[in-house]
Amino acid sequence: MLKKCAQVLAVAGLIIVGSSFCVSAAGEDVQPQIDAIKGALPKFAIPMREVGDRFQNIAFAAEGGNWGLAAYMGKYMNVALNPAQVTKPKEYADWKNFYEGGFAKVTKAIASENIENFRKEYNAVIPSCNECHVGMGYGFIKVVKLAAPADQGIEYKLASKAADVPK
Repeated sequence: MLKKCAQVLAVAGLIIVGSSFCVSAAGEDVQPQIDAIKGALPKFAIPMREVGDRFQNIAFAAEGGNWGLAAYMGKYMNVALNPAQVTKPKEYADWKNFYEGGFAKVTKAIASENIENFRKEYNAVIPSCNECHVGMGYGFIKVVKLAAPADQGIEYKLASKAADVPK
């Protein structure tokens, strides 16, 4: 019995030593790969371009009664900036504060499917976008409401409910 316990302990010790060696070796080999992946992720400007397009599309969807599309655009407007959590954490924190703060009123207006409230909240958030751009040193980027949607290949007047968006 004692011999069996000693064998088990010896094997366990070898596993622990071997595991720590593998982790150490893997850490050395994996870090450059992690850095390369991080370097390939979009920083802030590329996802923000998608945010801008989706933001514009929200208004046309709401005006057309396509509340599902408006809700979908708002949801994925936020998701578009996920890479910035890794590549630009400070800027992402600013974005998160905006999305969960000022933009939340737009999200609520979409959920209520009240066009007058939506117009009020959507138009009120545009100056916040521009203030943020100025604060981050990008005052030359000024959001204006487009005369036509950013994406022309979508039916904005398709009747839907905000709750139609899958979770």
